[in-house]
Amino acid sequence: MKRLVFVALALALLWLGGLVLFVSTLPGSVQAPERHTDAIVVVTGGSERLAEGIRLLIRGMAQKLFISGVNAGSSLSALIASLSPETEKPSSFLTSCCITVGHAADSTLGNAAETAAWMKAEGFQSLRLVTADYHMPRSLLEFRHAMPDVAIAVHPVFPDQLRREDWWRSPGTAGLLIDEYDKYLAAYLRLAVADLVGTKSVQ
Repeated sequence: MKRLVFVALALALLWLGGLVLFVSTLPGSVQAPERHTDAIVVVTGGSERLAEGIRLLIRGMAQKLFISGVNAGSSLSALIASLSPETEKPSSFLTSCCITVGHAADSTLGNAAETAAWMKAEGFQSLRLVTADYHMPRSLLEFRHAMPDVAIAVHPVFPDQLRREDWWRSPGTAGLLIDEYDKYLAAYLRLAVADLVGTKSVQ
């Protein structure tokens, strides 16, 4: 019994230490903000993500914008109409030529797979990934696994409702970060096992 308690305590401390490390290493800034990429990819989940992706496209930071994980009943025009009035809207030319909406994904794993298929069809080799700062580690994990040969620039957005400095004092922020950390661990373990099984099958 003492051994079980010790193991449980050690695992709990390891999990807690990992959580603190996870939060402390969340991206705090945009990576290479002036670097042009073939594509901009927005992972849906907040209006600030879409607004930032459109802003980058209007600035000419990439050839095309891909919006992954859009609800099957939502159109591009509806997405643009949902943005705040102060958000700069794309021209009709940009909307028709340079923005693609993906409806196939319903998870971060699906976002990566959907984006990988689109990138391959377009012949693109680099992308700027736009998602929330807390969601970036898991997104990068999935995207790099799905597209190991694609150069990915990190472009986090920072939702106003998150309290980053004293996150442990905010139940809402703490709950969100803990949930995201657990999802990150699950994705990491799944990919590690998949890679291990793949390596053994090759051997």
